[in-house]
Amino acid sequence: MLVDSHCHLDRLDLKPYAGNLSRAIDAARVLGVDHFLCVSINLPDCQKVLAIAEQFNDVHASVGVHPLEKEQHNLSVDSLVELARHPKVVAIGETGLDYFYDKTDRKRQRERFSLHLQAASICKKPVIIHTRNAQKDTLDIMAREADQVTGGVMHCFTESWEMARRAMDMNFYISLSGIITFKNAQTLRQVAQKVPMDRLLIETDSPYLAPVPHRGKPNEPKYIVQVAEYLAKLKGMTVEEFADITRKNYLKLFNIA
Repeated sequence: MLVDSHCHLDRLDLKPYAGNLSRAIDAARVLGVDHFLCVSINLPDCQKVLAIAEQFNDVHASVGVHPLEKEQHNLSVDSLVELARHPKVVAIGETGLDYFYDKTDRKRQRERFSLHLQAASICKKPVIIHTRNAQKDTLDIMAREADQVTGGVMHCFTESWEMARRAMDMNFYISLSGIITFKNAQTLRQVAQKVPMDRLLIETDSPYLAPVPHRGKPNEPKYIVQVAEYLAKLKGMTVEEFADITRKNYLKLFNIA
């Protein structure tokens, strides 16, 4: 069985399913997907994310604020800890740093990232980290909090092997998305080949970043199959072996029975 370790079910394009989220999830289930982590990107939408997790037994949730989201005036360690008390919340995030856009408030991003790590330390929950064009600052902040944080995942990873190695040294997993199937992702494929199977997760990040042959279309959880098939071949494994290992990694990291 497969898992989608990072998706935004509250943001899916449901037109093909007549607006019915249950049908979109069922479309993945029939292909062997039996767990979904619905990831929050801002506090106003957290309640919708939690409601989805409450509705489906095979869906869990995270709480957090994406680094590129606008200012959240009520974001604090206490607010994150309070949200994380929900029984379906298994992680803090996504959080992190994104320096791709020059006009972002990098200082504020770093402050918010630290707030998330502090909350994760209190909750004893793993952290979902987004990082883009910010390797040094991301690793520096992670290292500063490493003794307190229980680990987590570098989601939709596209960075260097050195960053992956250092993150794994701090008890983080590496999660790969449909980007791995893109023609221009050769460097990422080289990184993927080096990541040990016991530290690897897969995700769709749907509705974003649909894998080949669906690239350019809205992504959805059922396309995790293409990600798994591609990576299994890259790793020289059967899809069944690959799915079994990454599923066990997911359940272990997020402490899901």
